[in-house]
Order: sequence, then C-alpha cells, then structure tokens
Amino acid sequence: MHVDCPSITARRVAVRRATHQVLDDPKIFDDPLALRILGLDLGSSRDRNWLEDTPLARVLRGSMAARSRHAENMLKEARQRGVDQYVVLGAGLDTFACRHAAVDNGGLRIFEVDHPDTQAWKRQSLRLAGIAVPNHCTFVPMDFEHQTLAEGLRQSGFDLSRPAFFSWLGVVMYLTADAIDATLLTVAALPTGSGIVFDYMVVPELLSPAARAVFDRLASQVATAGEPFQTFFTPPLLASHLRELGFGRIDDMSPTALDARYFQNRADNLRAGKLAHLITAWV
Repeated sequence: MHVDCPSITARRVAVRRATHQVLDDPKIFDDPLALRILGLDLGSSRDRNWLEDTPLARVLRGSMAARSRHAENMLKEARQRGVDQYVVLGAGLDTFACRHAAVDNGGLRIFEVDHPDTQAWKRQSLRLAGIAVPNHCTFVPMDFEHQTLAEGLRQSGFDLSRPAFFSWLGVVMYLTADAIDATLLTVAALPTGSGIVFDYMVVPELLSPAARAVFDRLASQVATAGEPFQTFFTPPLLASHLRELGFGRIDDMSPTALDARYFQNRADNLRAGKLAHLITAWV
C-alpha cells in the first residue's frame, strides 16, 4: 500500500459492504454501521454515486458479504470452545467491535490489527461518524511485512497463553508467502482451541476461462492502485501446508460451497464468485 495514506482496497471493501446493505435483499451480512463509518448519506445525490451494480461489482460484494458472515459464524464456534480473544487482522473499516459496543460481549476481548496509516484513517472515520469504540476493543498498529504478529499483539495486552480466534479477510493475497507463514505460525503456536479463518485466491491457472477473465481485470485494478496480488494457492497443497505448520482440523469452503450455504433461493443471482476460497484452520 502507499505510505502515509489508508489502503485503497480497504476503502473499496468498505464501500462494497455498504452497497450490500442498500442493494441486496435479503442481506447475507447485516452491518447497520457500514454507511455511517464511511460518512455516506443516501439522501444525497452525490453520495449515491458509489452504488455500483455491474456484474463484477455484484460478485465482489457477494463474496465479501459471505466471507464476513462466515467469519463471524466461525467466531461463534470458537466462543463455544471457550475462546475469549478475537483478533481481526487487516481490519480496515470492520465494524464488529462497534456493533457489539453496548455490552461486554460475554468477556470477549477484541484486537484490531492493521497498518498504522489505515488504522489512523479508521479512527478518524469513527470520530467523524460519532461511533464509539468499546473498551474491550484494542487497536494494534503494525505492518505485517516488517513486524511479527506475536510482538505486536504482546505489546497490546494480548495473552499468548490463552486461545484466540483470528479473522484475516482480504489480506493474504496481497502478502508474500513468508509474511503469510509468519502469521500462521503465530496462530498455530497458541493453545488448543485457537483458530483462524482467511480467504485466499487459487492459482490463476486453475480458473475457468470466464473466471480467469474476471481475475485478470481485478488483478489489473489492484495493481494500478499500488496494491498488487502476490500469493496464490492450490487448495490441497494449502491444506497440507497448514497441517505441517501445526493445525489440526481444516475446513476449506470453495465458492460452490459458499453459494450452497449462503446464497440459496435468491432471485437476484447474488453469488460468491469463483476466485477465492474461505478456509478455517483450528489448533
């Protein structure tokens, strides 16, 4: 990402999350703060320009809605295992903590990890929107390429001796393989019951011609924005690699599986797309 400014892709994700709240019914993922955090006003003709509804935009917001919904479902499973620490990696304008600000959330501590510039932008956006940050949420500014996750979390009060659940959405494809492994090893070293959910892009050569055309267009867009895709995976090899790193149970959801779980019986043809898988790995 560019230095001294927030992630362009983080803003795009936030806009697509907000668009989902307005254009899609029923919602896959309900986020009542999605418009407020962006300072958007549906009563303003200027602000309605972001309501893009092209086929590509529909696929992107469908996949983002599904991954957010699934990540929070996996968090619920972790909570049932007794996990009381939740880490949002590359949080962007994620609103989970603020949507759960009115209660102590059953003792759950939330840690939002992101690049310092993106995090400063988020905190300013929250202030401008009048959205309160709950006491059980801690901001952890760090750069995944230049600081270890364990170091950043430890300095912010995270307890490495207790299990935790991690959400890592829309980040892995922008990182190097070494940076990805460093983060996964940190999670794998935590106590039993810990887990992580993240999305990843499959090796482009495995895509159908139609999906490859979508990928090429998207890859060009993010590269132009200065945040190019860097790392891709073959699903069976990734599952094997996760076991080598120390994970036990691994649940990999393909786009087809995501469609079956979250997009059944829709009249608007909203789907998860074909580019990314969503995988959960448990310690």
